[in-house]
This record gives sequence, structure tokens and C-alpha cells, in this order.
Amino acid sequence: MRLLFIGAICILAAGTIIFLIFGKWRGGREPNLPQSLPMANTFILKSAAFKDNDFIPAQYTCEGENVNPLLEILNAPEGTQSLALIMEDPDAPRGTWDHWILWNIDPRTHYILQDTVPMRAVQGKTSFGALRYGGPCPPRGDKPHRYLFKVYALDVILDLPEGAEKAELEKALVGHIRGETTLTGLYQRK
Repeated sequence: MRLLFIGAICILAAGTIIFLIFGKWRGGREPNLPQSLPMANTFILKSAAFKDNDFIPAQYTCEGENVNPLLEILNAPEGTQSLALIMEDPDAPRGTWDHWILWNIDPRTHYILQDTVPMRAVQGKTSFGALRYGGPCPPRGDKPHRYLFKVYALDVILDLPEGAEKAELEKALVGHIRGETTLTGLYQRK
């Protein structure tokens, strides 16, 4: 009898643990997991304007307002001293086209608001020859181009002058990247 009682308790305890880990409480809410089961702290870049691998709305392109979309940066790795951002089109006819280059973004930055540059961030020269965001503008009739928004978490604040080009930034990143995340948007001009 005693063995049966202990067996029932073990089964009940195992079922409760499985329910807590994989089940959901009533109302669709996730259960509160025990502190001993840490959640993944993944470095993430996302936007409320478009989902990863989805089309970028026209307002953020050369056919619209040509302003940067809202970007959200989550979970920069511990010890990050600054962030850098490169937006590029690897599908451009003459090779990768640089649309936006920023560095020395404060690591506490969680949002880059629409049509803004974070305070104290430094802008580099794009393939347009400008020190600002240049939205997607592929040749008419081309298949959809990919636009990669890449954010790098760095262990240093970079000593690069405003207007440096992507190649200079990439050289400065070597040996200092603590984490990297990418958001991909698509755009096609008809």
C-alpha cells in the first residue's frame, strides 16, 4: 500500500512539472516557470512596421517618405559598450548597396524611432553619398530585393569619424562583436 501511495505521488509530481513547463494556464497565459529554468536571452532586432522577411511599407522607401522605420532592439549581450547598425541591399545590380550606417549607439537604446537617429550615434556615408537613411529603391521590374538591417553589439565605443564608409566600420568591428542580429525586409518597385 505504501509503495502504491509513493508511486501515485511521483506520477502526480511528474505530471505537474510537465504541465508547468509545457502546458498553459486557463485563459491562454503561459505559466510562471520556476526560477531554476532560465529563459533564453536572445539578441533581437524587430520592427512594428514589418515582420522579418516581409515587405517593407512604401513610406520607408524612395517611393514614399524615405524615412527609417521604427526599430526595436532587445537583449543586447551583457557587457555591450555600443551598438552599430548597417542596412544594406545585397541584391543590388552592381553589388551590395549601403542604405544606412550608424555606430556608437548607446547600448541601452531599445528603440530607434521612425525618422530619427539615436542621440550621440554617428552616421556613416551610404552608397547614395549621404550621411542619412536612404530607403529601398531597387530598379523597376527587378524581383524583390532583400534589405538587411544588421545590428552589432560591441565591447567598445568606436573611434571613427562621421562620414566613414561601411568598409571602415567593418574593419573597426573586427574582434569587438559580442552579438549580432538581423531583420530582413523585402521591397519591389513595379
